Amino acid sequence: MAVTSHLAKLSCPGSFSSSSFTQLPCDKFLRFQRNVASTSASWSLGINGSRKQSKPLSVRGMASSFGSRLEENVKKTVADNPVVVYSKTWCSYSAEVKSLFKRLGVNPLVIELDELGPQGPQVQKVLERLTGQHTVPNVFIGGKHIGGCTDTVKLYRKGELETLLSEANVKNTET
Repeated sequence: MAVTSHLAKLSCPGSFSSSSFTQLPCDKFLRFQRNVASTSASWSLGINGSRKQSKPLSVRGMASSFGSRLEENVKKTVADNPVVVYSKTWCSYSAEVKSLFKRLGVNPLVIELDELGPQGPQVQKVLERLTGQHTVPNVFIGGKHIGGCTDTVKLYRKGELETLLSEANVKNTET
């Protein structure tokens, strides 16, 4: 923690050796330790000049905030685009869905999770939380989760995929 990172900088003769921290530290070190412990919260000045103590940010809070932003981003992406395919470049099932849409003249928004860097697995976890599906492709039409490759192909074979595309006002790019 912060206390150990500042131990080497603190000079308190005779209280401890650099190789062992087992001896009782001097009163300066104790004051230092109390000060470090009390600075875990931050202070801000109010409009009228009053000091106000705020709670420190927690890593868990920051992580959940980041996860919430990712979730909101996924929801917005799905809502703003008539057809969205979350995919991976190397996945044959993803390639099959993209090929099907191409044959139908549909130009979906394709998000390649493996090209997003460290955010890719996090987006995939968000998708799993939202849809219950942990695999790709993860297909959305008209803001609704359709499923994966098997689900999309089944809808196509039953003649229902074109209906969903039409209801979502998806324009055929082949004219």
